[in-house]
Parts: sequence; structure tokens; C-alpha cells
Amino acid sequence: MDIIQEDDTKKGAFKAIEAGKEAGVLSYTWAGSDKFIIDSTHVDDAYGGQGVGKKMAMKAVEFAREKNVKIIPLCPFAKALFDKTPELADVKA
Repeated sequence: MDIIQEDDTKKGAFKAIEAGKEAGVLSYTWAGSDKFIIDSTHVDDAYGGQGVGKKMAMKAVEFAREKNVKIIPLCPFAKALFDKTPELADVKA
């Protein structure tokens, strides 16, 4: 499974692609130049329970660490993941 990123400097997304099909999308909105808000995470029903949401979220974390920016995990999935994973505290706004 590939995770690709799209970003237009205002909004962006991490998309999970499996065999040419979109398995899921984690979308975000920039909040200034130093942080972004994860607004929603959606995984296609066919890929449920396979960790697709977490893979996309971890790509977002990797991106935040590379760019030295923070994440505001607003959507329920991202908020729960950040709350139960202390290793992500360094990128949480």
C-alpha cells in the first residue's frame, strides 16, 4: 500500500492507494505556517480493520517531523490515536 500526499499550501491530504484504488484519505488544513489540523480520516469499508487510518496518520506525523511543524488532531480518529500514543506528543500542538 502506498501513501501519497497532496498539498496546495492551504489544504492537503494523505491518500492510501492499494492496487490503483483509493483505500482511504486523511485530510488536513493548514493553520498558519507552523501547524496543520487533521480534519477527517476516512477508510473505505473494504479496507476496514487493516490499519489504513493509522498508516496515513503516521505519514502525517513523519511529514510534521520533517517540516518541524505541529499537528492539531481534530477528527475523532486522529484525536484518539494521539491520546493513546505518547510517542506522538512531540508533534501534537
